[in-house]
Amino acid sequence: MLILETSRLLLREMTPDDAEQTYLLNIDPLVIQYTGDKAFESIDAARQFLEAYDHYRQYGFGRWAVIRKEDHAFLGWCGLKYLPEAAEYDLGYRFSKKYWGYGYATEAASACLHLGFTRFQMPRIVGRAMSANTASIRVLEKVGLRFQYPYSFDGEDGVLYALDQSSWQESYAQH
Repeated sequence: MLILETSRLLLREMTPDDAEQTYLLNIDPLVIQYTGDKAFESIDAARQFLEAYDHYRQYGFGRWAVIRKEDHAFLGWCGLKYLPEAAEYDLGYRFSKKYWGYGYATEAASACLHLGFTRFQMPRIVGRAMSANTASIRVLEKVGLRFQYPYSFDGEDGVLYALDQSSWQESYAQH
């Protein structure tokens, strides 16, 4: 199901049909080096993960497949995740290495913030990154999140950035 569209991208719900692309995304050690995640053991393991993924049903949003309009290439994923243990909404993204450096993460993340604050009325959205992941931190900054405090990211030095709805509305109104 299509969730949103930007000038270059389509974001849609991920399905078990995305298992091969999700597997390929997560077996690249450079892609997952700053995530704390382990690679899927197989395409079938990725499919099982996608079949069990219940964020869309449970919350109405989640991590969405990012598809390039021009050729329908699967670039990775971007979206929002509710973290009940922290009562927070988290912005996350992961893209295949060959699509790094084209602004896709920033474009998708910006659209997800807009959706989170408008359609889902989220009061505050956070983003976490390992301190060494300067590219991810730069995306958080470009879309308007601001540094809050150091954060232990699975035992690694990390940072937590955030943006509240009222600050987003003020900056969005200026554009």
